Amino acid sequence: MLTQLQIRDFAIIESAELELSAGLTALTGETGAGKSILVDAVMLAIGARADAGVVRHGCERAEISAVFDLTGNAAARAWLREQELDEDGEVILRRTIGSDGRSRAYINGQTQPLQQVRALGERLIDIHGQQEFLTLTRREAQRDLVDAHGGHSELLTPVADLARQLRTLDKELLTLRGAASDRDSRLDLLRYQVQELAALSLESGEVDQLLAESQRLAHRGRLAQSAQAALGFLYEGEGHDAHALVGRAVATLRPVADLDPKLSPAIALVDEALIPLKEAGRALADYLDSLEVDPRRQEFVESRIASIEQLARKHRVAPEALHAVLGDLERELTALERADITVVELERQAAAMRAEYDRAASALTQAREAAAQALARSVTALMRGLGMPGGVFEIAVGLQDGAPDPAGRDVIEFLVSANPGQPPKPIAKVASGGELSRISLAVQVAAAHQSAGPSCMIFDEVDAGVGGAVAEMVGRELGALGRRGQALCVTHLPQVASQADHHLRVAKLSDGKTSRTRLSVLSSEERVEELARMLAGVEVTDTARSHARELLERREPMKKPTRATRKTR
Repeated sequence: MLTQLQIRDFAIIESAELELSAGLTALTGETGAGKSILVDAVMLAIGARADAGVVRHGCERAEISAVFDLTGNAAARAWLREQELDEDGEVILRRTIGSDGRSRAYINGQTQPLQQVRALGERLIDIHGQQEFLTLTRREAQRDLVDAHGGHSELLTPVADLARQLRTLDKELLTLRGAASDRDSRLDLLRYQVQELAALSLESGEVDQLLAESQRLAHRGRLAQSAQAALGFLYEGEGHDAHALVGRAVATLRPVADLDPKLSPAIALVDEALIPLKEAGRALADYLDSLEVDPRRQEFVESRIASIEQLARKHRVAPEALHAVLGDLERELTALERADITVVELERQAAAMRAEYDRAASALTQAREAAAQALARSVTALMRGLGMPGGVFEIAVGLQDGAPDPAGRDVIEFLVSANPGQPPKPIAKVASGGELSRISLAVQVAAAHQSAGPSCMIFDEVDAGVGGAVAEMVGRELGALGRRGQALCVTHLPQVASQADHHLRVAKLSDGKTSRTRLSVLSSEERVEELARMLAGVEVTDTARSHARELLERREPMKKPTRATRKTR
């Protein structure tokens, strides 16, 4: 339900804030006052396209915010959870349009693409006007209305589950059958590649070890020369190496150690230096011994590295990835060798599942046909009470071919004939805007008691082209919708406005230079004056006021009336 609407610098609205309640709210005012501007503002909030022309003259940007209470709207709450957007019982949609034409949209403070905002908007509100239908002209929405009217949720669940499972099986079968077309040649190639990689017997970490050893062998001479020189400096210098010189230093200091105790720490350090020098010399000697390698080892290492790099280039991977490649090839080989068995088994499963899907889809089709007939009869009766005495509403339920669909096999289309003698046509092709609005109203009233769709509906001049008793009937039906949720109606007829639970008057003010719109929530007496104005025109008479009071007295009130409030400027 739409609970709050804030508008700033939009069209001729400088600033407006509305707090809305459940029930039917009527918006009335003189022609050109800006009643439909409010509808346009709501449409922008839920993702309609906009341009710089909607920004109030002389302002930098227009801004619209709409707050929706999500109580009872499971579809909107589920969508918000899927998109990982906080909802906490309500959602705030905000839209800004700059004077340069740039637009930004927000859901609960987070910037979102318009496509996302529209997807959420379809779950929050339906807007019906002479030229605009957000729901009824879409085949999916028509199908959903029939399902909601028939209460088909238990029939839909197995159909959707089976369709998804069948799609998964079909993808697996397609993959396996595609592989089977060149199975023999692929098997030969896989067996050769697996045998080749298995013969290599590549161990984990072996590539790095071989590369390190190859580098050492390639620079053996330089390494030996450096190590031998260092050994001479440290330990094998024939009395001139570091070890011998340090030993002489120790021998020189020891005789005088008793003469000054402060010399003892230095002597100890020099004496300790002999041990690591000796160990370093031995380590270098061992290293030199290790450099004496059999030439055949170097040949083996180079040959091994060449074989590994050759296979790596062949499989277009790094040498260290060859081990993983072997695992992948072995798994593919095993799957392909048993592909025939797998295909037969999957085909058996798919056939059984398809038969089960057909049974579930057929049961859904029968239920839809029955629900469609019942809904069509209700809508036809309502149309005839709304000023279309020869109107006929039909719902065609056909079957579509192709892959199993989670929504079933049915193609559902709303057909309507507004005048006697005319064959029913798709609802989107009905020419009259006023007829479209009243047909939409009839469908919503007939389906609302079981509909899972949005609980907020806006009707923009659904009373176009009607009057008298028909207008009062339109108002009563709108009131019935309001009692089930929330309905907002832009109207020119007092018979319709009198049925509302809340009444807003829209007026255009001008100082000769600029124009702006003012919104007012009407009290009981103000409603009488507004209805009298709508009845009488320029000069409001006592007779018109009496008639206005009579219309209000005939209105069926809400069980728990609530009050709409507002702040406007």
